[in-house]
Amino acid sequence: MSDPLAPLLDLDGVAEAAKKAQDAVFAVHRLPVNLRGSATAAEASVRAARASAALDGADPEIPDDAEVKDPVLAGALRVAEAGESLLATWRRAPRQALARMHVLAAADLVSDQNSLGRPAADAGARLDLLTQLVTGGTAAPGAVLTAIVHGELLTLRAFGAADGVIARAAARLTMTATGVDPKGLSVPEVAYFRRATRYTEAAAAFASGTPEGVREWLLFNCEALETGAREAKSIADAAG
Repeated sequence: MSDPLAPLLDLDGVAEAAKKAQDAVFAVHRLPVNLRGSATAAEASVRAARASAALDGADPEIPDDAEVKDPVLAGALRVAEAGESLLATWRRAPRQALARMHVLAAADLVSDQNSLGRPAADAGARLDLLTQLVTGGTAAPGAVLTAIVHGELLTLRAFGAADGVIARAAARLTMTATGVDPKGLSVPEVAYFRRATRYTEAAAAFASGTPEGVREWLLFNCEALETGAREAKSIADAAG
């Protein structure tokens, strides 16, 4: 059976960008503070959740009393907190993990609690294809698979609420599961937020389905991984 993502590596610059992104993240893993453990991962996870929520219009500031009232930010933080426990499920049963992420992310956003965790029926076929990729259906570099997961879920908007937060959280799980970022240190979400207009344009290009649009999205995501590695380095430097 042919690898459905193999042709993407023939797109101009994609294989090189994926390798460059991977090298940047690995360099952060080799910093002394990160070789001693993964203490900086918690800060990276919170920064990722705040940036992801902000992309969907939330106020990313966490109040001094730690009581988060913004429903989008609260949901993003709940998903981030569950990240480690979701990882095994993501590797084995991605659709189950997506349903759980929706329950966590959209709990304060929907009036019908029975709709939580239930994707639209017309999204089923593409979610099944995505599941096959995540569970071993491709040998593409992790950076490429991460971008595909991210772009597909943004395009599908399968749940109708918190879809952006879910797409970025699923991409984060994919980074970890594929070994691109096994400790979850990189924070590409900050790059997405700082270049929000470019992020939206690149996502639309991916959704177009054209080879050039997909290439644009892949290159943007690889660049964001590199920027996220620099953010990770700043966290490591602060941690000493």
